[in-house]
Order: sequence, then C-alpha cells, then structure tokens
Amino acid sequence: MAERFRGYLPVIIDVETAGFNARTDALLEVAAVVVSMDEEGMLLPEEAVACNVEPFEGANLERSALDFTGIDPYSPLREALAEKEALEALFKPIRKAVKASGCKRAILVGHNASFDLGFINAAVERCGIKRNPFHPFSSFDTATLAGLAFGQTVLARACEVAAISFDSKAAHSAAYDAEKTAELFCLIVNRWKELGGWDLVLATQEEY
Repeated sequence: MAERFRGYLPVIIDVETAGFNARTDALLEVAAVVVSMDEEGMLLPEEAVACNVEPFEGANLERSALDFTGIDPYSPLREALAEKEALEALFKPIRKAVKASGCKRAILVGHNASFDLGFINAAVERCGIKRNPFHPFSSFDTATLAGLAFGQTVLARACEVAAISFDSKAAHSAAYDAEKTAELFCLIVNRWKELGGWDLVLATQEEY
C-alpha cells in the first residue's frame, strides 16, 4: 500500500452538514472507510466508522440543508458527540491504519472531495486538534474518477453504471455514502490495475 500512492493511505470520507460553508455551517455526520490491499495489489474497503456530531456553538443551520438530509440536529436519538470527540473517534483508527500500512499520512477520498476536506479541516481548526492524519489540501475525487471511468459524476448514477447496488432511500447518510464511495473508488483503481495501469512489482523495484 505504501508504494501505491506515494506513501499515502486512501481513506474515504463523507460528511453531512447543515449548509455549504465549512466555516459557519454545522458538521452533523462524518464517516470514514479505510482502504486495505490484498497480496495481488487489489484495493479492498474496510468497515465504516461513523459518528453523529453535535452542532458547534454558534453554528449556522440552513433549513434547506436539513430538509434535504432529513437530519434533526438536536434529536436525542442521534446520540451525537461533540465535534472534537467525534473527530478523535474517527482519527484514531485512521492513524492506526496509516501506521500498520507503512504509510506516512492519510489522503482523503471523497465524492466532490474538496467539500468533505473543507469541513474536516475547518472542524480540526475549531477543535484545536494538532494531529490531523490527512494531507491538508491534496485529495482524490471520485466524481472526477467516475466521470473518466463511467461517464457519470453523480454518485448514484456512477454506481449504477459500475453495477454497484445503491439505495437512494439510504443515501445522504454519511456512513452509507462513504461505503458506496469506497466501493466505487476501489473498483476504479482495481480496474485500472487490471488494464495494466500499475504494476506492483515494477513500482516496488523503481522505489529502490
């Protein structure tokens, strides 16, 4: 894995929010899926880690965003964590996976990745977290990759073309969308390898 992406471990992230502005709008859900690699160099998505998040103090909550996701930010049934607790719960297994894979850092994979990375970085800054496992500005965008591989940039449509099952009723849950994005990312990278786009043995030899 450390040879495949220049020492970066791909971690799929999805967030659900109360708007589009990472500085002012609440982060409400966050989920992560770590990617592993088998002996043949094929990527495999691991189980998702997900948290519901309490709106930070003074956060803006756009009604249109809440209506779209169906999230009630203050429902006790959510069992939401404070933003810092949620990020630490998410980052702990990511840091462990980075170390176990021999990588130097995680790199965020997302569908329209700049959106997810913006909210993660803003939350990290608000909470004063010093050890953010992610690269601060680089990311892999599955909307772009899916556009290249399948001619589709919407997650549901890309999954449909890729023959990945997708339940529209379950969408806009961070855990579900992260899992489907992880399947899509792994499928595209693995397909590229099958077509001869990356050779594990050659890449290892070139490194040394």
